[in-house]
Amino acid sequence: MSVTGPCQRGVLRHLGPLRQASTASRRLPEDGLTLQDFASQPRHPAAQLGDAPASTRGSVFMETYGCQMNSADSEVVHSILASAGYSRADSPAAASVVLLNTCAIRDNAEAKVWQRLGYYSNLKRAAPRASPGPVVGVLGCMAERLKHRLLESERLVDIVAGPDAYRDLPRLIDLVSGRGAGTAINVQLSADETYADVAPLRAGGSHSAYLSIMRGCNNMCAFCIVPYVRGRERSRPLASILEEVHRLSDSGFKEVTLLGQNVNSYADFSAAGEAARATFGAPDEEGFRSVYRPRRAGAVSFAELLDRVAEIDPELRVRFTSPHPKDFSDAVLRVIADRPNVCTQLHMPAQSGSSAVLAAMRRGYTREAYDALVDRVRAALPGVALSTDMISGFCGETPADHAASLDLMVRHAFDAAFTFAYSDRERTHAARHLADDVAPAEKLRRLGELVAAHRAGLHRRAAEERGRTHLVLVEGASRRSPAVLTGRTDTFKRALFADVAVPGGLAPGSRPVRLAPGDYAAVRVVAATGGALRAVALARTTLTEFVAVHGSALPLARAELTPAELAAAAELLAAGRSEEESGTLQASAGRGGSSPESPGSQRPVRVPAACERSQTHVPLDGGLAQPPLTQHGRDSS
Repeated sequence: MSVTGPCQRGVLRHLGPLRQASTASRRLPEDGLTLQDFASQPRHPAAQLGDAPASTRGSVFMETYGCQMNSADSEVVHSILASAGYSRADSPAAASVVLLNTCAIRDNAEAKVWQRLGYYSNLKRAAPRASPGPVVGVLGCMAERLKHRLLESERLVDIVAGPDAYRDLPRLIDLVSGRGAGTAINVQLSADETYADVAPLRAGGSHSAYLSIMRGCNNMCAFCIVPYVRGRERSRPLASILEEVHRLSDSGFKEVTLLGQNVNSYADFSAAGEAARATFGAPDEEGFRSVYRPRRAGAVSFAELLDRVAEIDPELRVRFTSPHPKDFSDAVLRVIADRPNVCTQLHMPAQSGSSAVLAAMRRGYTREAYDALVDRVRAALPGVALSTDMISGFCGETPADHAASLDLMVRHAFDAAFTFAYSDRERTHAARHLADDVAPAEKLRRLGELVAAHRAGLHRRAAEERGRTHLVLVEGASRRSPAVLTGRTDTFKRALFADVAVPGGLAPGSRPVRLAPGDYAAVRVVAATGGALRAVALARTTLTEFVAVHGSALPLARAELTPAELAAAAELLAAGRSEEESGTLQASAGRGGSSPESPGSQRPVRVPAACERSQTHVPLDGGLAQPPLTQHGRDSS
């Protein structure tokens, strides 16, 4: 039975008995993208989807897997469902709807979702006869990639909704809830959906927020599935972004991270017209293809957006992820240098140190160009913290290519890195056209060498931190001890320091205060490892005051530690390794070269010992950085 509506045109269907799902799902494109995948999707306010009163709509429990973009999308979904009358549930057992927002970058992330679907299937079987149990839906990239398998998975899933179909969720839930059987699906990709008019519903307790400024990706890197599951690149209008930043500032947020699959290729054409699209682009520079996209015929560039966001509130830190090396412009670097509240922490995913492998990956730059870019960034932004991604054993990688990757890691001594043993993703260019010809054992051996090369650089970086003063945004008590506070520096390093009274400002004679989440604090590093800074809190301050006194938000030059600071260092070290002291390296034997998956796997792969302790979630090209599974209940963030 087809269900007509403004968004489906043959893609949104309500299938009766489950036995119909296989037949109907085969009408969807089996692989690749068609013109219909990118058709403009009409919009309708979520609040108008259904007319039942809020008290009867039910409650939603959501789990989020994958990157920061998925976390931001989950906040959009909560907003849409709240407008339609749904509340948040504390647990799956208390929910009438359970949604899993999923990642398709790597196999292990998908394996975790299949495990959870099995759990929810058992939960539904255990429900009383009078209750059908919760409606279970799969959202996000896995929904688009595995729509057929999800619908044919022994009734594990009731709803399948792709990344551009979240406005239809109230309708899809109504279809399934009303019938009590069958499935509902909408995986249509959109040429223009950005959810710019949806105010995300963020959980309380955090002073940092994610803000999506664009969706999709046009790069088509050989190893990456993102363009196939999130569609082509499109940017939010500048005005909607600035409006949301103003709301965040007014609500007391102290940090915002601008998100995009290729964030520094942002371009707002909303006021420029088709003439701007025709002239958009830049001449190639040596070693790069389409190095960056400056403002042309009225289009707003990423540099202009970044500057406009930073000027809204000098006390609001601004980060962005995930950029692409070929789209870094001098204008962006100037904004970072000129705006103290734009953090000097950049992700520059190399993926390989070999020009031959980079060409096979279709990355758009050479090794020489990448080296020159890093040198240019370090010259423009002294003290900048850089992170990267590296893939071991990509198609055709020779021992000489691998040696070039090791050389790149040693030369640049990154502050953080994600390293991966390559395996292909279906539908990608590499899976269709290149031979996966490096033996699995050799991939893991090379992975271990990449990890070792990076760790050597980490030790050098850690030694440079002792005695430095950092500006830290306080996040709260550490999980290990309520007497220890934790926070992030401008360079995104985690700092740990005792929760004691400190001066309420940098001026002499400031009255003592206790630090609270959302405060800025000046701290001095007394000890450092590759993963965290152990520090002594010097004073509560503001970003503006810190810059006025010290001239920059960057870490200050090293200073000799006082006897009191040395004593504090000994006390902190005696407390042992904190669980907040997560590493600055992520190694994985999983698929692709994007981000680490959520915890858990049906097929764990052993990697060299040097690889096993890597945990930090760093922004990643093509898929962004992936924090562990987040459960979006009432009390979570």
